[in-house]
Amino acid sequence: MDKYVIRGGRPLQGAISISGAKNAAVAIIPAVLLVEGVCRLENIPQISDVDMLLTILEGLGAKVDRLDGSTVEIDATDVHFVDAPYELMQKIRASYYFIGSMLGRFGMAKTTMPGGCNFGLRPIDQHVKGMTALGATVEIKDGFVYANTPDGMLHGSKIYLDKVSVGATMNIIIAASRGRGRTIIENAAREPHIVDLANFLNSMGADVRGAGTDTVKVYGVDRLHGGTYSIIPDQIEAGTYMTACAAAGGEVRILNVIPRHLECISAKLREMGVTVVEGEDSVLVRSNGRLRPVSVKTLPYPGFPTDMQPQVSTALCLAGGTSMVTEGVYDNRYKYMNELRKMGADVSVDGCVAVINGVEALNGAEVKACDLRAGAAMVIAGLCAQGETSIVDIHYIERGYENFVGKLQALGADITHVKDEAPAAAAAE
Repeated sequence: MDKYVIRGGRPLQGAISISGAKNAAVAIIPAVLLVEGVCRLENIPQISDVDMLLTILEGLGAKVDRLDGSTVEIDATDVHFVDAPYELMQKIRASYYFIGSMLGRFGMAKTTMPGGCNFGLRPIDQHVKGMTALGATVEIKDGFVYANTPDGMLHGSKIYLDKVSVGATMNIIIAASRGRGRTIIENAAREPHIVDLANFLNSMGADVRGAGTDTVKVYGVDRLHGGTYSIIPDQIEAGTYMTACAAAGGEVRILNVIPRHLECISAKLREMGVTVVEGEDSVLVRSNGRLRPVSVKTLPYPGFPTDMQPQVSTALCLAGGTSMVTEGVYDNRYKYMNELRKMGADVSVDGCVAVINGVEALNGAEVKACDLRAGAAMVIAGLCAQGETSIVDIHYIERGYENFVGKLQALGADITHVKDEAPAAAAAE
């Protein structure tokens, strides 16, 4: 089993560049299914979720040309409705974006239920509500989602989301882009990657208005044309390195970011006693003393992101006092707390609230990545800990972080990706 081995206690120093946003890329790639012509995507993150989505598109008949690590050309002109490679679909959450893109392109869809990280219920009721309002019939059976339109076309509608849902907002935008008439989404999510999806679709000829507000209007068009689009930098990747520096100490300049997307993270780190200086497209993070305890509550954007909760909670394990963290988005995102306890953290969980009593030091241990962001939190813990930390189940981490080990090594971290030699030994026998 592959693992990361970290020898902690080294402050981070230097500069790194942030990759394209995972949460934008995993929606934009399925949306390419709506485009007739060559679509060139730039600043694509080199992560396993992206690789799987591109393979799914190829299974549907799209031509995919990986020009280099961060640029890909996709021609979906001649795609056709076939059974996609479901062994890949069931591994990633973003499989549900194919509901919207298949309905928009073919008037029918068949996908798996969302996979990916297991840290709480991922109901798709708001997705189903949206597609039904657009005129589709949707059935969930045996782990699959089936959707059809009576006349092969979606029709504009007014949709009020019962709860703010990033996935449902994006899925409805995708589907309605090739429908007939106007669709209004009320109580829409406002995350930066929703704006990025809308900007991508508009650059290909769609008419999406109001993305980034709680009311989004989509005017359906007959076709989308090819073009070139560059994906925004990853807010959560940047926040992870900011928090790593805050916890381990040192000074790190983080390049290729949009500072306003990071304001909710920067504000919390400043409250913790960390220096954060914003540049035009960079942030400088400096930390050289014990962190202050704070209260954190995760909320939809522009609130503090749930995807940063494990990283900041880990940093607070070393703060000088008691912190309280409230998870306001997912119902079961504290599994990693058991791993932190193995390293000497003083944490307790009651429902959606975690109480963290700061300790003088964490100690190296053998731990696992429970999910993508919890895995990043274990890396941060290892960077701070005394002694050696081994982290297994790192496939979760590689779903969302490009060259995580290499970037940390560039900042002076003592971290190694140790490959599992067992498969090679078995093959040799």
